[in-house]
Amino acid sequence: MRLSTIALLASLSTSPALSAPCGGDFNDFLHAMAAEAKAAGLPDAAIHAFLDGSERDPNVIRADHGQGIFRKTFVEFSQSLISKGRLSGALSYSKKYDAAFTQAEQKYGVSRGIILAFWAFETDFGQVQGDFNTRNALLTLAQDCRRPDFFQPQVLAAISLAAQGSFDPATTTGAWAGEIGQVQMLPKDILERGVDGDGDGKITLKSSARDAILSAAHMLQFYGWRAGEPWLQEITLPANLDWSKTGLDTELPTSQWAAMGVRARQGNLADLPASILLPQGRKGPAFITYPNYKVLFEWNKSFVYVTTAAYFATRIQGAAAYDAGNADPALPLDSMIALQKKLAAKGFDVGKIDGIMGAATRKAVQAEQHHLGLPADGWPTQALVDAE
Repeated sequence: MRLSTIALLASLSTSPALSAPCGGDFNDFLHAMAAEAKAAGLPDAAIHAFLDGSERDPNVIRADHGQGIFRKTFVEFSQSLISKGRLSGALSYSKKYDAAFTQAEQKYGVSRGIILAFWAFETDFGQVQGDFNTRNALLTLAQDCRRPDFFQPQVLAAISLAAQGSFDPATTTGAWAGEIGQVQMLPKDILERGVDGDGDGKITLKSSARDAILSAAHMLQFYGWRAGEPWLQEITLPANLDWSKTGLDTELPTSQWAAMGVRARQGNLADLPASILLPQGRKGPAFITYPNYKVLFEWNKSFVYVTTAAYFATRIQGAAAYDAGNADPALPLDSMIALQKKLAAKGFDVGKIDGIMGAATRKAVQAEQHHLGLPADGWPTQALVDAE
């Protein structure tokens, strides 16, 4: 028995959320997951083929709980990921797959720079796709109590792909978080938004660059990408800017930013709603973000990763290297954690207390800076620590 794609998608949308409890014995979880899949209308043969022989992978949990790379500052992170070789590679692949990128731009409205940036960062243009068994990774994360509501639907989607014959549970490999292929898409995105870009009747994101390019574009369009619009642009700022207006929570027409003295470092500001982004405060790099920038968080939730990818995409499309400025140094990890605890004690939502400058911590830092009469640019400094 094989369900059609439409039937499979319908079964996922009507399946009970979290009917398989997280934690506990892994075999008990597999039995519960099988019941959940069966309740979703998935074929018994596909369910058993997927679950039989599966194992919990402790390396996946270690990877999930230890993402220290995102504690790097934007300048550190971007300089570690962006090299002359990667930029040259992006330009080469842009030329090699020009027809696919042109199709992606025409059909889905997604600029090639964005797809190339993620393709480069995720797998070095398909060369390093990950060697974790995808089935085991998904089941491990679905059982873990940190994000079961996110990963259990991914398991159902992977079973659906197996039912279609496009996923081999025993041999399919990818990243530790269950992403597959050259642009590292999760099973649910593949099932719902995968595209046969090379016309061979299959969606093979591991081996087909054209499938990967078109699927990535389709996914970004689905999440709200606006055709023909920019996403990020480097700017220069006046010294007397009201820093409390910076940050992603404040969005103004670019005409208002221009009236305050904000200028594009290259070209002109787009006539769009926009926010001022200071990854390392008022003394570091400065960017203006447009609505498409926020869409990129559907690909990855990390602020520093998304901002680096967005910036790299502008470089691919001809922008100059950013002015790094002279930002205040990042706080040591123990000081950052201590600051998060103090802010949380004052009633601020800082997200997870982990020393990472996520969106919630940035917002809390900026609010406290404003309260204390410090330049409210959202970048935690020793002056803020001393004032606490």
